[in-house]
Amino acid sequence: MPSIDISRYEKKKTSKKIEKSSKSSLGELLNKDISFGSTELPDKKKEYLYLELSSLLKAGIDLKSSFELITADQQKEKDKELFAGIQKAVLAGSTFSQALKDTQKFSLYEVYSLQIGEETGKLIEVLSDLAKYYQSKIKQRRKIVGALTYPIIVLSTSLGAVFFMLKFVVPMFGDVFKRFGGKLPWITEKIIGISQALQDNFVIGLLLILSVAVFIFSSRKTEQFRKIFSLSVLKIPVIGNLVQKIYLARFCNSMRLLINAKLPLLRAIALIRQMIRYYPIDSSLATIESDIMNGKSLHQSLQQFSVYPAKMVQLVKVGEETNQLDYFFGIISEQYVEEVEYKTTTLSSAMEPLIIIFLGLIVGVILVSMYLPLFQMSNSF
Repeated sequence: MPSIDISRYEKKKTSKKIEKSSKSSLGELLNKDISFGSTELPDKKKEYLYLELSSLLKAGIDLKSSFELITADQQKEKDKELFAGIQKAVLAGSTFSQALKDTQKFSLYEVYSLQIGEETGKLIEVLSDLAKYYQSKIKQRRKIVGALTYPIIVLSTSLGAVFFMLKFVVPMFGDVFKRFGGKLPWITEKIIGISQALQDNFVIGLLLILSVAVFIFSSRKTEQFRKIFSLSVLKIPVIGNLVQKIYLARFCNSMRLLINAKLPLLRAIALIRQMIRYYPIDSSLATIESDIMNGKSLHQSLQQFSVYPAKMVQLVKVGEETNQLDYFFGIISEQYVEEVEYKTTTLSSAMEPLIIIFLGLIVGVILVSMYLPLFQMSNSF
């Protein structure tokens, strides 16, 4: 195992402030965790905590000293206070898992995994698994964001250009054509009509968009909205399957971690219900939990729901028969993660030229429709 540079954690006696880096890369800015109304610690900070803590404990450093080193490495005051509070609670006699729970910054999924690790003497192993889980989650999110960033920028810029032409350029041409009079080409009349409709209904359209955005934001957590939205997304070609695989990968990875931590199957399912807020999986887990309590096997219960592919169900069946559920859930998760990464990259590569061609045609049609009457007028002289 590579050595740990403890010197970077040490506090300077001459100053209580920790030196901040003068520059931050664009990549760090784009990958920064953004949360709206969430009280939990961001995934990047959770990954850091579990990775550093498992490394320090493996090196033989006790929990108190490990937290002192981790706290000293924090640049933000609120992070220092959080980790110092956890350390204080542990020194006062609380278990590490209970100290995390009391902060309300960590999910029950993590709390109970760590509690099992403490009870079985496998705390370091559970910490390592949690670090890997968040590393995988962050890596997957970065790849998806990276693959879709360029197409979204191109689409947004192109739509902005089309909007500018319809809102400002076309009306100027329209005023010129009215002065000259005469019959305009069919396509020119249609483009001017669209531009005029945009002028007349711009404020109403803007208010409508804002109203829809407010409605979605306010009702996004209701069960009815989640059901309609998730089922609608699933029906979208390519995108629906991609979203399904993303959440299945998270479900399988969570099951692997909890089962590997020796958590009972029913307890693991109950915790995952609180963690994965994807309606098709979330709603199915209540039934699955009830089925298992009534004597059904996990794979028999899973196969009732279309969100779980037949191949996944068969692998779960093998895992149950061989008593290696955590291993097979790990395999399924890795397969889905690789599939999502491949499909995202392929989708991004296909979208870029299609967006450019489609919006290029729209801009071309607008320009031709505006210049066509000018060509007709020049030929008439």
